[in-house]
Parts: sequence; C-alpha cells; structure tokens
Amino acid sequence: MATREQARIEAAFMRGDTGVDGGATEEETRDEAQVERDKAREQLLRGRAYLGREFLTWLLWRSESGGALVDFEGTGLEVLYTGRCTLRGVNGDVTEMMAKGTLAPYSENVRHSLDRGLLVHQARLRFTHGEKVYEVTLDAEFLDIRAAKLPELMTEEEDDQLLERLYLTEQLSGMVDALVVAFLQVRASRNWSKKVVPEMKSWMKGESEAPKATKVQLARAARG
Repeated sequence: MATREQARIEAAFMRGDTGVDGGATEEETRDEAQVERDKAREQLLRGRAYLGREFLTWLLWRSESGGALVDFEGTGLEVLYTGRCTLRGVNGDVTEMMAKGTLAPYSENVRHSLDRGLLVHQARLRFTHGEKVYEVTLDAEFLDIRAAKLPELMTEEEDDQLLERLYLTEQLSGMVDALVVAFLQVRASRNWSKKVVPEMKSWMKGESEAPKATKVQLARAARG
C-alpha cells in the first residue's frame, strides 16, 4: 500500500502537479483563465500545428471584413490573405486542399472546406500598418516568417539600409506576435466555444459575415 502511494506521489511530482515539498504547484493557485492562456501559448511555442491552424483559420475569418484587427504601436494593423492558401485536416476523405488566386482564401470553396473539417495550414498574408505594407508566408507548424517582402526602404546608404531591414523585420515579427496574442486571449476565454466557434461555423456555411474589430477589442489586444 505504501509503495502504491509513493508511486502516486512521484507521478504527481513528475507531472508538475506538486512541488518537492508535496504541496500544490503555483499553477493550481493561478487564475483559471491565465492557466489556459499559458497552456495555449506553450502548445503554440512547442510547434503543435493544430493550434497554429486554428490561429490561421481564425485570422482568415476575422480579416474578411477588412479594417484593423489589432493595434500595433499606436496604429491599427490590417490583414489580408492573398495568393496561395493551403488547408489541411486530420480526419475525412480529403486531408489537404490548396487554393490559388488573389482572393482565393475568401472563396466559397475554401469556406465549405473549412466547414468540413479542414483548417488553414499555410497562407500568404499582407499586413498594412499605416503607410507600410508587408507580405509574409506563415506556416502553422511553428508560425515561422517565410518569404517575407518588406516595405520599400527609405534610406540610401548601404549600412543604413541594413539597419532599416533589421528594424522592419523586427516590426513584422512584432505584428505576428500581436496577432497571436489577440488569438490566444480569445482562444483561452469561455467565449471561444460558446460564441466564437458557432460564429465561425455560421460564416463557413455562408450564413453570416465576418465581424469587424471594435475599439474595445483593439484596446484589449494592444494591452496584450
């Protein structure tokens, strides 16, 4: 009996449920919403593609109506899916679909495929931030920035151009992070399953339009 109890204690310690003193770890005392956000962020950073696909699918839904989705450094960030978009799924007869064309990601065929269980795995996006326009390909596996196109450089000196490219690259990375943070806030909330998912499903079926970001949503996203 003692051996079984000891095994249970050791298993709890290995899972991180208890500390070295046998007491509950900090996670159990933290706010439930914060715990869920941390878990979602951890999954994303570990490269679990499914959550990345949820993010890219949510972003497609949010971006269709136009307008700024988040506030980045005091200026609204607009997102538009352009060019090729790859959808993947786990179950079903069709496990991958590729849509090509300027606004192909917003087509009825793509929405129907999403409704049948596929999720966006890779896409080409355009970010408009003030007067600057960026283009980037994002992959759900690690949300790596691929094949990025930066805004036209303003400086003429070679050394200055290098610094400007580094700055613009950091800006682009920060924009992706801001969008991910906005998604994780929604994904970890109670509204995700009660409100957001039903609204996305209705959009996939063509029964409703994508929502526009409100000032309150922009302010919350800016606070991170």
